[in-house]
Amino acid sequence: MVNKTEQGQPQAGRFARLRSTLRLLYHSQSPKAQRFQFTVLIVDLAIIAFFVVTPLLRDNPAFLWIDYSIAGLLLLDLAARVLASTDILRWLRQLPVIVDIFILLTLLAPTLFFNLGFLRILRLWTLSRSSNIWRPLKKRGLGGYQDTIQAVINLLVFLFVVTGFVYTAFANRADGIAGYIDALYFTVATVTTTGFGDITLPGTWGKLASIVIMIIGISLFVRLAQSIFRPNKVQFPCPQCGLQKHDPDAVHCKACGHILNIPDQGHD
Repeated sequence: MVNKTEQGQPQAGRFARLRSTLRLLYHSQSPKAQRFQFTVLIVDLAIIAFFVVTPLLRDNPAFLWIDYSIAGLLLLDLAARVLASTDILRWLRQLPVIVDIFILLTLLAPTLFFNLGFLRILRLWTLSRSSNIWRPLKKRGLGGYQDTIQAVINLLVFLFVVTGFVYTAFANRADGIAGYIDALYFTVATVTTTGFGDITLPGTWGKLASIVIMIIGISLFVRLAQSIFRPNKVQFPCPQCGLQKHDPDAVHCKACGHILNIPDQGHD
């Protein structure tokens, strides 16, 4: 008769192999892992596209089926990532993971979290926190564009989060925001400080919301402009103080003065 210990050992071995396989797929750079990571990235981008157009699809009879299908995909991805983690508790405390769990809750209970559904676009922000989206750029020598792309992503996330908030909180309350496109139009006009004035938010809370949108929006625009027009930095940690980024031709660390030896194409 086989005892329970002997039965448990093969199961523990299969579970360990599963975690090892997932760890390799999510974190290694083998051709198989890169194909897997690229597939996950494409699926993530398709999910984000669905989140963007969600307000226009809510009345579609197939909306809930798509919603729950995406919830299943996100749940599967989270389960795989937690198994691939070497420190589960530390992984669960990371802000992108917390955001993804919240997004999953809005998908599983779309009626309960109806007014918070616009926060699903934060999935684009959590995706930008993953190294999988930046590795292909760095591999092709385009790592210098990371700050610019990150600034664009931050601005897009802000625009769609604010659009969703404006649509949820102010649509059809008074003259002005009549639909999602109106909310997007108002957000872009406000963030860019264009100030056409043809669409406004009613009441005191509308004015306060407009002020916050303008302040944060113009800050993100300044950040984007800086990332585009300032000289590109290279990722090279200073051995003495740990400063991560320096000018490509820097000889000394600007923080502590330590002599640097930054490799380039002609200096390996």
